[in-house]
Amino acid sequence: MQYNFKYLIIPIMIISIFFLYSCNNTDKLVLADNGMVSSAHPLASQVGVDILKDGGNAFDAAVAVHFALSVVYPNAGNIGGGGFAVYRLNDGTVGSLDFREKAPSSSSRNMYLDENNEVYKNKSKLGHLASGIPGSVDGMVKLHDKFGSIDWKLILEPSIKLSNDGFQLTKKQAISLNSVKESLLKLNDSKISLINDTKWKENDLLIQKNLSKTLKRIQISKRDGFYSGKTAELLIKEMNEGNGIFTLEDLKNYSSIWRKPIIGNYKNHNIISMGPPSSGGIALVQMLNGAEKLNVNNYEHNSKDYIHMITEIESRVYADRATYLGDPDFLEVPSKTLISNKYLENKFSSITLNNKTPSSDIKEGKIEINETEETTHFSIVDKFGNAISLTTTINGSYGSKVVVDGAGFLLNNEMDDFSIKPGFPNMFGLTGGEANAIEGNKRMLSSMSPTIVEKEDELLMVLGTPGGSTIITSVFQTILNVIDYNMNMQEAVDAKKFHHQWLPDAIIIEENTINNNIKNSLIEMGHNFKERSSIGRMDCILVNESGKFEGGSDKRGDNIAIGY
Repeated sequence: MQYNFKYLIIPIMIISIFFLYSCNNTDKLVLADNGMVSSAHPLASQVGVDILKDGGNAFDAAVAVHFALSVVYPNAGNIGGGGFAVYRLNDGTVGSLDFREKAPSSSSRNMYLDENNEVYKNKSKLGHLASGIPGSVDGMVKLHDKFGSIDWKLILEPSIKLSNDGFQLTKKQAISLNSVKESLLKLNDSKISLINDTKWKENDLLIQKNLSKTLKRIQISKRDGFYSGKTAELLIKEMNEGNGIFTLEDLKNYSSIWRKPIIGNYKNHNIISMGPPSSGGIALVQMLNGAEKLNVNNYEHNSKDYIHMITEIESRVYADRATYLGDPDFLEVPSKTLISNKYLENKFSSITLNNKTPSSDIKEGKIEINETEETTHFSIVDKFGNAISLTTTINGSYGSKVVVDGAGFLLNNEMDDFSIKPGFPNMFGLTGGEANAIEGNKRMLSSMSPTIVEKEDELLMVLGTPGGSTIITSVFQTILNVIDYNMNMQEAVDAKKFHHQWLPDAIIIEENTINNNIKNSLIEMGHNFKERSSIGRMDCILVNESGKFEGGSDKRGDNIAIGY
């Protein structure tokens, strides 16, 4: 099969103008009959749609989109990070892939603590010691080996071309790169492509020759093009020079894992989401169970009562997250119990309409056991009926801020997602405990929540978002928006979101979500507020009643859904 490069042969300027125009018009509902890609960047979405048009399936397109995002969305798209994928085949078979990063083998639980047992400032967030072993390349190889239908080399070609020839920056990207320039300069001795001598401007061309060479090695040798050979040598050299602790053996031993997804239900819908080491699936099913038990759909959307009840549910769920969830290869995670009706009936029984429960009074449920925020998500459906929801991350924006010299890719700072000290919050304010303590070769706990929803055993939604600790609650509320409040996909994405994560005891809410009367009423009940300009950055697809695909993408970014 010959890959169609017509979209990439068109002059870069024409492409950019077309896509930027499209991004500014995402308030119009995007509809398609045969396939759709919703991602964080127009060029990545178009790469995926081109693959679908040329006969590739959702998994071929997912691999292509993932590598394209590593080029055109450097603050989160990556080959130096990891993530999770949840899929549904056209025969109804569901599954998930864990390509989450791992702690280097020589990691230790107190590696970020000083002699007084206090946390070193930023040691788990910036620099070489903040990085876990990347899983993205291994994950994409496994995904393609199992489900791919077109040649690997053709799938990698668009990202190689975009990195070698360059692409024009959007206005938002230029601002983002300028804002991180000082940090990149501090942590990189060699000149890197992400730094411009003067300020980046909209439509400037970003060329990444070293990244292109790395992608070419992956194109030729697949997994060995990253975890051994030249790329691995460059990565270990970078680590050694920066006092990191990666070894060639760590790279050689990394492997992504096929896992059973978490499956729950909400009314007559099946919820298929990611299990541990993601907290997303368990927490999402718990929240939806609480919403159904408490008949939250009886309250007006984003009213005082709705916000109160939802945040009461969310705070209880995050208490469990901090206590019981971690890498299932290292501890027994009580997944079945945590989403059981009996357990959740007791968990949510103390919620009342007129009383706010202080976080200090909320404890994790009792179970007998032995014991970003910069992420990006994309959703894809194809004409064959396959669907994939994939979330990938390098944790903070631009990860550890370290670019591997000569290889051109950013390293993650995922080690901060461990509990670096029990009770000490990570960069997203999430408090952790013993279950998520640092150990060599362990995967750190995540909030990533790639999710697929079925209605009467047929595909209904593919959804997910970045957003650190707010990922789970954003997915939760988007599902409610569609099922309970009859919103179309774009409306559900656009609807204002809010979030409560147990600690700190505050409702994080998007600006202009509620009026002062509602806010003051909630404050009188004991709620506190912290406002944000945005929560989440959803990229979703809905199969509507007529069988068409509806794309929903957050127009506050460069996100766009493209279908055909």
